Amino acid sequence: MAQADSNHEAHWQRTKSLTITVLIIWFIFAFGVHWFAPQLNQISILGFPLGFYMAGQGSLFAFVVIIFWFARAQNRIDEEFGVAEEDNEDE
Repeated sequence: MAQADSNHEAHWQRTKSLTITVLIIWFIFAFGVHWFAPQLNQISILGFPLGFYMAGQGSLFAFVVIIFWFARAQNRIDEEFGVAEEDNEDE
């Protein structure tokens, strides 16, 4: 029973750490980039100011990448601790 509790605690610590990391990255793209938009507008990408580009497309692209990265990283953690969901290809 002690091993199961230890395994559960280690799994939770890794999951919590990953979640905090993802939330920090999300916060940077959701708020940080937009707070510094005037300074970012000094940089131009394809003729558009960087602040404008990040508000229009860049942050959305970052969010999609974060979602896929988080799912993959969480799955690796789950597999490491033996709690991963099994893929049922027969269904």
